[in-house]
Amino acid sequence: MQVLRCLPEPEILNLSISLGRGGEACIYAVPSSGDLVAKVYHKPTAAHARKLRVMLANPPENPTASLGHISIAWPQDLIKATDKSHEIIGFVMPRIHGMRPIIDFYNPRTRREHCPLFNYQYLLRTARNLAAAFGALHNSGYCVGDVNESNILVSDTALVTLVDTDSFQVYDPDEKVVYRCSVGKPEFTPPELQNKTFAEHDRQINHDLFGLAVLIFQLLMEGTHPFSGIFQGVSEPPPYEARIAAGHFTYSQQRRVPYRPTPIAPAWEVLHPKLQQLFVRCFENGHNDPQLRPSAQTWLSVLAEAEDSLITCTTNPQHRYNNHLDSCPWCERTLRLGGRDPFPSPRAVENQEHLRPRVVPKRRYPQRQRSPQPVSHHHRINYWQPVAASGYSPYQQHKKAKFYPAVLCLLGFGLLGYLDVAIKFTRPYVSQNAYTQQTLMALPKPTEEEVLTFADYYKQGHAAYQIRDYQEAVQSFSKAIENDATNSRAYMNRGNARYNLRDYEGALEDYNQALEINPQEVKAYVNRGNARYMMAEYSHDPDREYNLAIADFNQALWINDQETEAYIRRGIVRSQMAKYSGQSLQDYQKAIVDFTQAIKLNASRAEAYFQRGEVRYKMAQFSSNFIPEYQQVIADFNEALKINGSLAKVYLKRGMIRYELTQYTGVESDPNNVKAIEDLQTAAKLSLEQEDTESYQQALSGLCVIIESQCTALLQSSAIWGDTANN
Repeated sequence: MQVLRCLPEPEILNLSISLGRGGEACIYAVPSSGDLVAKVYHKPTAAHARKLRVMLANPPENPTASLGHISIAWPQDLIKATDKSHEIIGFVMPRIHGMRPIIDFYNPRTRREHCPLFNYQYLLRTARNLAAAFGALHNSGYCVGDVNESNILVSDTALVTLVDTDSFQVYDPDEKVVYRCSVGKPEFTPPELQNKTFAEHDRQINHDLFGLAVLIFQLLMEGTHPFSGIFQGVSEPPPYEARIAAGHFTYSQQRRVPYRPTPIAPAWEVLHPKLQQLFVRCFENGHNDPQLRPSAQTWLSVLAEAEDSLITCTTNPQHRYNNHLDSCPWCERTLRLGGRDPFPSPRAVENQEHLRPRVVPKRRYPQRQRSPQPVSHHHRINYWQPVAASGYSPYQQHKKAKFYPAVLCLLGFGLLGYLDVAIKFTRPYVSQNAYTQQTLMALPKPTEEEVLTFADYYKQGHAAYQIRDYQEAVQSFSKAIENDATNSRAYMNRGNARYNLRDYEGALEDYNQALEINPQEVKAYVNRGNARYMMAEYSHDPDREYNLAIADFNQALWINDQETEAYIRRGIVRSQMAKYSGQSLQDYQKAIVDFTQAIKLNASRAEAYFQRGEVRYKMAQFSSNFIPEYQQVIADFNEALKINGSLAKVYLKRGMIRYELTQYTGVESDPNNVKAIEDLQTAAKLSLEQEDTESYQQALSGLCVIIESQCTALLQSSAIWGDTANN
């Protein structure tokens, strides 16, 4: 692809090496400079051109210029088409080397794997550099708009770079035009913009400040979101957008909120007192008056003060904490986590103790019979679960019986582990953008004597996929494709790896290519439908993506009407569409027909039973005779657990439904009450083993509701868990 670079002097660039591709543009290496990349829009517009000209005319100050580091990857030059139109089709920007997404540093597991000596002082410094970058943008009149973890990169030395800058909100003072940022993630969106169409609203600096505070909180609290916690209601926990809109800051100092801090989060007191005050200002005072949110400069000053007040633990030099504390909180946290140190010592890192798998004390949990878990083949369909909308209604609570055996059992939960993954908002649903893909490490090059074939690279990709090293799998399958671009399976497997990296656009491209080569590839249609379903969450037109997904599943079934997976996935999409449809019951019924057909074809698919039970539960909400329908739901969940007894989500849902039945009957001795406790205990146990934060929190929330009188003891028992771990 030939393009014209305008400055420093006109130059024809041959762009042939793609570093990443997104829904809006493609990133290319610049042949004449290893420190630059070119971003070329798929469909360039006049608005793109005008916005880029404004950005080039008024670049923000680089707060780390004296360090030779680029804090904001700002456009440096325009790229034009080489034809007579000379249309602006993109721009040149700095290439960022040796940096990783910020989530890799506030997520304890990935930090331990990739940068184990990145201690609390480094986290404070990262927050300072992040605040400095935001401050520079705000001083120049720009807003990030779409504040989230995927467009912020961090180095091993705590330097920060903001990328994807052409998506920022830009104001043109000459034309009095605002080029808005039309996207945003709910977890980082302030309450006044929740459920708003971003393309219709000008972003303000105080909107950015909410997202900045969320990121700083996550950095300093081991990935914990400020609005995460154990829900104290009867129903499923509301999503983050509902919590933020209601102002339910979990660590509220001024009001009662229906959440308790999760036991796996660091204590609120770990934060420097002035940082605590800033978070309260942002999330509580700023809820009703956004102007009260601390500015980036305020954060910068207080973070510097917090860093200056750090002292070093006498036991582990990597443990740095603020001097308002009487003892080292990280030593205490290590004990609570059964020996898993959030900031391992240099000796532990040298001996690779920080990478040793956590040993689960099995004596704390009697083993239950469970179905064997099959090993997934490398080209098997990727599994995903849509987030179910809350369908539970809050019912009048009755006085609960005391279940002391249940409470004693609960005291053992904590030792099952340290959930090192970020919670839901950092979970689920962090998509890889095209710019960050350029930072992925390359595979070691073979020696001159080695000549690897298509089969060699394909086997490497297969092996990497089996151990869930999806980045390496993508690289190996790419090499295989370079050797043979006519193999549809290589494209499909690379698409599967990209899907698991949440690069849904890249996966979609690969599935398209696989189908061009082999239009009868049923799995490619099913996988492409999955990718489109996931893309709907980020789309401005989700109905379009849902309908395209349905079309893919239909095509798969036209080729092979025995394809069980297509029925299951089509049913899931239909049940999702039903939530927003004017004909919900009819759409839910179609989904049930799909799940039932899947069960007829393969009665060993637990997912089909679970999904059918989920839809039956939703339909029961429309019924006046719900108890028989609830029994059908439980029957489906029972079948799912017969097939696979390790499904935490099924125990969780069955437990909550059993509890709802006790609320309808109003009989405290209802056997469903005891069964509900057993289900939720099992769900919590399995969730910890499987590092499923969301299910774990929901299970604890349900248990707190059922055994209300013991809830405080349950949530405070993490210290007891740590003590018993050392016995």
